[in-house]
Amino acid sequence: MGQADWRDAADLARQNENLREQRSAVAEVLRAVARSDGLQPVLDEIVGAARRLCRGEHAQLYLVDGDVFSVRSSSADDPAGYEFARQHPHPRDRTTAVGRVALTGQTVQIPDVLDDPDYSFGGQAIAGYRALLGVPILLDGELIGAMSVGRKVPGPFDEEHVELVKTFADQAAIAIANARLLDTVERQRTELARFVSPQIAELITSEQGEQLLAGHRMYISCLFCDLRGFTAFAETAAPEELIDILGRYHRMLGELIPAHRGTLEHFAGDGVMVFFNDPVPVPEHELQAVRLALAAQHRFAELAEVWRKRGIELGLGIGIEAGYATLGRIGFDGRYDYGALGPVTNLASRLSTAAEAGQTLIGPHVFAAVEEAIVAEPVGELDLKGFGRPVFAREVRALKVEPSARIEPR
Repeated sequence: MGQADWRDAADLARQNENLREQRSAVAEVLRAVARSDGLQPVLDEIVGAARRLCRGEHAQLYLVDGDVFSVRSSSADDPAGYEFARQHPHPRDRTTAVGRVALTGQTVQIPDVLDDPDYSFGGQAIAGYRALLGVPILLDGELIGAMSVGRKVPGPFDEEHVELVKTFADQAAIAIANARLLDTVERQRTELARFVSPQIAELITSEQGEQLLAGHRMYISCLFCDLRGFTAFAETAAPEELIDILGRYHRMLGELIPAHRGTLEHFAGDGVMVFFNDPVPVPEHELQAVRLALAAQHRFAELAEVWRKRGIELGLGIGIEAGYATLGRIGFDGRYDYGALGPVTNLASRLSTAAEAGQTLIGPHVFAAVEEAIVAEPVGELDLKGFGRPVFAREVRALKVEPSARIEPR
């Protein structure tokens, strides 16, 4: 084999190696995009790959920030240079490569920044680069950022390297689009969770949400609570005082319900309905409902003591029962709730009505499930409205054991 043949073989081997490096780098970027771990890891992967494949000593990624471009990622092990860039965003002018990209929307090369009459960015003295390549990041035709790659040796970048940085700029645009979409979905879910239970907000945006919203049958625990003495108080209270009392009461429950993995069905004045084991399964949901009730009674007693000093006498009555219910979307176009229907909800409501201030009454199904874990006293058979036969109820006084020993971790 002649010398020319050896050179050709070496060039071919080098090209194949470069191609493998390029494919590997692009694959890593695509995996970072697919992992959906957020925008920053993807940007870091992109600038790192661009620097390596372009044989650069320096690479950074900038995003539009109002009228300037702010650095968001840097591949160089140069904290001082990155900090300088962070404190000095690039304006849309010719003093930087990124600024020129912003002016033209096109790829820009500066073969030697020291010989360029317009280049004046102070970061060069820190990083020591001479040649710069700037590439726009476009999303749906809109300039949203730019990438820059620097070398310490002056001279233009090879066309192959320019195309590589363009490829990574395209991947950055995809990552940014995905991050924005995920951010929008998460923001909508967070906003939705302000009006419905977090579990319902999650359900609405999930793949199986439509099927569950359409209606299904589930064994649940249902808890009702309302205030004793509230009707008499509301007849004489000023509106501001009434709203204040309800607000404190609702906030107290609003902290306890998610902590005990309950799903809030509705607030109705002083009446509140919570169910467990739907739409998210809850181990030992009967005991979780009892734990919520005891925590609520404890917290409410503290509030009631404060109100009592103001001449306001209020107490909390709670009823709990377990059974099968039909759950799903309830309402009409333009206004839907996620609710539970069935005898179990009616019985929990009636037990709540029968409970005296400070009492938590449970039905037979709940008692059968939690008997070994609670201290309870028989109340006897109660004639409850809507039920043909008396219901034997018990009052829960306390837990026998530490709940963490019985409840599976969340």
